[in-house]
Amino acid sequence: MTIRPPSLPRLSAFTRRRTGLILAGLAVMAISGAANGRQQATPISMDIGDEPGRVATAEQIVEDGPFARQLVFFRSAEPPGTIVIHTSERFLYVVQGNNRALRYGIGVGREGFQWSGLVRVSRKAEWPDWTPPPEMIARQPYLPRFMAGGPGNPMGARALYLGSTVYRIHGTNQPETIGHAVSSGCFRLANGDVIDLFERIAVGAKVIIRHGASI
Repeated sequence: MTIRPPSLPRLSAFTRRRTGLILAGLAVMAISGAANGRQQATPISMDIGDEPGRVATAEQIVEDGPFARQLVFFRSAEPPGTIVIHTSERFLYVVQGNNRALRYGIGVGREGFQWSGLVRVSRKAEWPDWTPPPEMIARQPYLPRFMAGGPGNPMGARALYLGSTVYRIHGTNQPETIGHAVSSGCFRLANGDVIDLFERIAVGAKVIIRHGASI
């Protein structure tokens, strides 16, 4: 015996049009809400201070997601070995040639501490010492006046010093801050990533710091 489902009443053309408009409106609202959720998920700044003494290993890297180290398409006229930093995107690129670059996720300066310019790597250091400048100590009085290099040092496993400025590209003992605006103007990478970068970049390499990608 075949069981036939009961027939549904026929809807008028007006009712069908009204129902279609309602469903379309709900779909637009859902898409808009999802987009707003994505925008709110990207913080502008991260309210966290340095944590001297917190131990981080040299092996820590960003393993997945957009801030993981990866080879990407990157159009540039700069020679291989040039570093290009896009502060607003939280990315550091090492130009490879043939419109390719190795991209690293970074932490950048928080609002009021971001900058742009052209410098060169003036020196490199493994497990660098840290001497916070007076301005930083004024903002964070608990910081030590000097801290020897090591796993508990906020400078991390490696540092590339940028020209004659006080800024550096360095590691961190706070890998969760990668992708955020948190520093006083330096650029930080997870320790494993900054070790990789350290081996690729020579003293004298050009470093271009931009707020965002140029069009």
